[in-house]
Parts: sequence; C-alpha cells; structure tokens
Amino acid sequence: MPDEKVKNVFVMGLDEANLPTLRQVPGARSLRFHQLLTIEELQIGEVHLPTLIEKARSVLDAFEGSIDAIVGYWDFPVSTLVPILSRQYGTRSTSLESVVKCEHKYWSRLEQQKVTDRHPRFDRVDLAAEPPRPPENVGFPMWVKPALSYSSELAFGVRDEQEFRTAVTEIREGIARIGRPFEDILERIGLPPEMEGIGGQVCLAEESMSGVQVAVEGYVHQGEVTVYGVLDSINYPDSPCFLRHQYPSTLPQPVIAQLHDVSERVMRQIGMDSATFSIEYFYDPRTQQISLLEINPRHSQSHAELFQYVDGVPNHHCMVRLALGEDPRMPHREGPYAMAAKWYHRWFTDGVVRRVPGPEDIARIEREIPGVRVDVVPEEGSRLSELPQQDSYSYELAHIFTGGANEEELREKYDHCVAALGLAFDEAPRE
Repeated sequence: MPDEKVKNVFVMGLDEANLPTLRQVPGARSLRFHQLLTIEELQIGEVHLPTLIEKARSVLDAFEGSIDAIVGYWDFPVSTLVPILSRQYGTRSTSLESVVKCEHKYWSRLEQQKVTDRHPRFDRVDLAAEPPRPPENVGFPMWVKPALSYSSELAFGVRDEQEFRTAVTEIREGIARIGRPFEDILERIGLPPEMEGIGGQVCLAEESMSGVQVAVEGYVHQGEVTVYGVLDSINYPDSPCFLRHQYPSTLPQPVIAQLHDVSERVMRQIGMDSATFSIEYFYDPRTQQISLLEINPRHSQSHAELFQYVDGVPNHHCMVRLALGEDPRMPHREGPYAMAAKWYHRWFTDGVVRRVPGPEDIARIEREIPGVRVDVVPEEGSRLSELPQQDSYSYELAHIFTGGANEEELREKYDHCVAALGLAFDEAPRE
C-alpha cells in the first residue's frame, strides 16, 4: 500500500495564479502546499539575501509538522534559496553551484562552450570604461544585458555604438539591484579560476540570434536528463517581446532531436540533479541551426496550464515529485486539447490603468469560453511604467491561456478574451 501520509511542500513565492495548478498535480490530495515568503518580499526592491534566509527559517522553524519538500519556480533569489534551505532542512534539491552556473549568464556561457558550439559569440563589457566600448569579438547587432536579471530586465538589443552606450548607461544605473546581492551567493561556493574576481555586477554582450524562439523543458533525476516538452515562442511583429508560447512545438522532428541532444549535454555539464530546467533557443530555418539563448534552473510556471491542457498534468508535477524523491515522469498527450498557448496581451506605451475586470467578470469569461484561463496583471489606478518585472520594451496587461484543436482556435479564443476584458487606461508618455 502506498504511504498516504500528508506531506508538506513549502513553495517559495507561492502565488494565487499557480496554486490552482499545483493542486492539479497527481497525488495532490496527500500534499499540503505552504507559502514560504511572498513574491513582494522576494522580488520587489533590492534583495538582501541574509534577511530572506532568516525570514524563511523563522517560518520553517515555527512549523510543527514535517518539512518534506522546499521548491520554487521563480528566478533569483528563489532559485538559489531553494538549495540553500534544502541543505539546511534535509530536503532534496540540486546543488547551489549547479543553479549558479545557470543563473550567472557569463559563467553559464563558459560552461556551455565546453560541450557545444550552439551559442552566439559573447564577452564581458567593461562598465568602468569611458566611453564604454563593445567587445572586439562581438559584432552588431548585439544584445547587452546584465549577467543576472529578472524577465529580460535591463536587456537591450543594440545596432550601433550610440545605442550600445545608451544601453550601458541604463545598465550601470540598475545592475546593482540583483548583481550586488548575488555576490553573497558567489561567496558560498567554490569558483573555478575563470570566475575568480568576476562577481555579480557583470554586463554581457552577445551577438543577436535570428529565427524562431523555442523553449525546451526537462528535468534531471538520478543523473539522467529527460526532456519532456518543446514549445514555440512567437513574438509580436517587429518586436523582441513574446506574443505567445505554444505547445507542442511545430518544428521538424530532426530539429527537435537536436534540441534534445544539446540540452542533455549542457545539463550534464552543469551538474544539475533532482531538479527541473527550461532552456531557451533560437532556430534559424534558413541555416537549420539552433543557438542556445539561456538556461533557467527551474521549469517555467508560465507553461503549467499548457502542459495540463495537452498532456493532462501541469509541469509543476515534475518539480514536486523530484523534491519528494519520487518518479517525475510526465504523461504524454493525455489532456483535453491538441494544442495550447499562453498569450501576452501587451501595451507598448505608458499609461494609467482606468478599468480592469473584476473576479466575477473573469469567471464569466472563463465560463463562456471553454479552455481559457485569464490573469490580469495591473490593478486599477496603477501606472504601467511602475509595474515590476517588465521588459525594456512593453508592459504586460494580461496573461491569457487557451487550449484548442489548432492554432486558429487558439487565436479565436484569445481575441474573444481580449475584447471581453474591457481593459481601459489613459495614455501617458514615459517619464
């Protein structure tokens, strides 16, 4: 007989959007999910890691039941707090070093190039130089970004020296918010010679990649790398901002096989185990080449509903099972829909939100359009430019999840949702 004892799973930054999907994982009846710090505590303002660790420990130490798992599906600091706390409380997790090798984009590139050439040319930018200059071995167009950031924050596509200097000016002003606290993490692990003295406030230049963006999701269990899904990421026209993530990918099978191969080699090199990952790539149909953009040491909570719609189980399942030391295998194509998408309803100018739909309005939309879930991002009265965790080019108004038989049905449901939401705001120029 299986053990039906209730197990307590502490989720760093547990939020209302993900709680319903967590409760859909197989075996959820015998699990209790507990919030371990709020999103606001973890991601607003400059992170102070010792304070966050003490706050988390006070919650865990006061808990009277068993602490069976500590998990998270957000970037730094959550990704690094999970292995730190797991080690202290005897729960299962990958090593802190393996997480840092993914989160620190410069170190990650150094590790990637040991096992594959499927990545762009890259190098560090000297932020102290005046005027700042791009690295000699990286050509325009390029992306300039901190080695550590949230959701493409302070990442800029630049086409010439003037745009490069403008981007570096903005990065200089904001890089410390995440880079400075990350230096506390770097002091906790042994660094190889090539990372000595690099630190957390590092700016990276990488040649721009072209083609179709694609995401690979997988996990490592007992040293074996498994890829369980490949998704297409489609941008707004003439923009670097995501319009939607779509599952499953429509790429040719030989390309999918390449993605599997490179992902497995890179994750073995990173040394991850007992954890999920998500790797972003570009695929250029003209050259039929793939190029690795970045590695995330966590699965994407953005994709949870997509896997649930198509495979029958949200990808949170893998994270939870790995943390409990159990089989994380995902079902395949057992969901109600052949395809699914997460849409990003965005606005590209600043403004003040005048009207947002209430919970009853959203519930009505979800009832009237089967296979749909809606999360509205801003609150009434908020200014778009003051919303946290936005990219450098747009503001997210709503996340809309759709399941359907084909792309046409996915788009129709999205269009109906956007019309039904009735979002309204007063436009205002950026300050």
